[in-house]
Amino acid sequence: MGNVQTAVTRSQYDAAQATIAQAQANLAEAQLQLSYTNLSAPVGGRIGRKSVEVGEQVQPGQALMAVVGNDVWVVANFKKTQLADMRPGESVEIKLDAFPGHAFTGTVSSLSPAPGSEFALLPPDNATGNFTKIVQRVPVKVTFDSSSIQGYESRISPGMSASVSVDVQ
Repeated sequence: MGNVQTAVTRSQYDAAQATIAQAQANLAEAQLQLSYTNLSAPVGGRIGRKSVEVGEQVQPGQALMAVVGNDVWVVANFKKTQLADMRPGESVEIKLDAFPGHAFTGTVSSLSPAPGSEFALLPPDNATGNFTKIVQRVPVKVTFDSSSIQGYESRISPGMSASVSVDVQ
């Protein structure tokens, strides 16, 4: 009789161990699924155009929001004739229409390798026989000096109009 009781107790013990192992696996799966609920932005910045609320289910690839990075820069379109002496690293004065009484400073970060029209979806084709020169504009990236935007960081937004003057040496 004792051997039968021991066999039953051993069987109940093994079943309980299996139940515990299954519960631990379920817990690990739940923790993994919970980790998927926290999404981190690839960059720091401010949130704009948020299209999701807490608790909603989302699909892979679904746009949730736009993140405007903390890097502040402007693209100025200069005429090709204005680029002869312009180089990356040169000083720039930037005036934003939103802040007419304040001039910001910056530096030329980079010059595009070609006019903006060359990168258009449908670049202009001058096959009409009209050989009139059209002034091409080349995008120049200008970064703001961090010291000049102190106090304005949260007020400068994408899409603002700017006037840029480069001090060519």
